[in-house]
Amino acid sequence: MHDRPHLVLIGPMGAGKTTLGRLLAQQMQRPFVDLDTVIVQAAGVTIPLLFQREGEHGFRKRERAALADVLAGTPAVIATGGGVVLDPDNRHALRRHGYVVYLRVSLATQLHRLHGDTSRPLLDTPDPAARLAALQAQRERLYLETADLVFDADAGSPEALSTALAARLNSTGACCA
Repeated sequence: MHDRPHLVLIGPMGAGKTTLGRLLAQQMQRPFVDLDTVIVQAAGVTIPLLFQREGEHGFRKRERAALADVLAGTPAVIATGGGVVLDPDNRHALRRHGYVVYLRVSLATQLHRLHGDTSRPLLDTPDPAARLAALQAQRERLYLETADLVFDADAGSPEALSTALAARLNSTGACCA
């Protein structure tokens, strides 16, 4: 990872980017950065309020700026938001500065993990399953295009998944886990 210092986790809502990212950062003895947290801290408001005030476009603009700042910083394990891949500049920056892992999960897993989560404005809909399926259909190609590695994060405890992912990264020589 010498030329691409960051380990970046991408994927849909409920894939486990934040949970696995924290565990991987501990294993790798690196800082952990949750991009959504960076955005919230900079904005001073929650993501749902940000969406309400600025819409998705405003949020994506903030996301692009936060990503550029994080990628310019200390090598870290970075958990992105599910829509970070929508912006071509973001995809380019991710590939240029990070080893990118796409955490792939099924719709059933997403629904299970996100049940009762009211912090996600894109799921504020009468039919979350249909919304998640539509987002996945829109983004799957972009996740695959951006990722260096696809990792199935559907089954297993967070600890088991992070151990398996660290081993896979180690075996590819992609990181220092």
